[in-house]
Amino acid sequence: MICEEKVLAGNWNQEESISKAEEEYKRLLPNGEKTESNFLYTILDEAKTIGVILLAQLSENRGYIYDINILEEYQGFGYGKEAMKQIENVGKKLGMKKIGLHVFGHNKVARGLYDKLGYQTTNVLMEKEI
Repeated sequence: MICEEKVLAGNWNQEESISKAEEEYKRLLPNGEKTESNFLYTILDEAKTIGVILLAQLSENRGYIYDINILEEYQGFGYGKEAMKQIENVGKKLGMKKIGLHVFGHNKVARGLYDKLGYQTTNVLMEKEI
């Protein structure tokens, strides 16, 4: 998923996307799921895997959602919204007062969800091909 999004946004080209994604995950999770201050969850519906969500604790009171991915066949059924609510509860239990995330400009569905959940836009990068 991260590969497709980065390619669509023009950050990476298709040929380098897999290796770049692997580098990114190694940087974010150098010890895999045991990386300190990182919380990787599988999103389940009964026994079915629906997706994943990765929350990092950046400081005592700040968290960051590095990834949320709902499998395509389960999108649009409220799993993402519920996962976001649950990860906010996890953050509160860890003492977080704020949680940030990045969303690609072209991902209007995700942007709409985050708006509905009360996330505020803090930065906007724009680009035009000339």
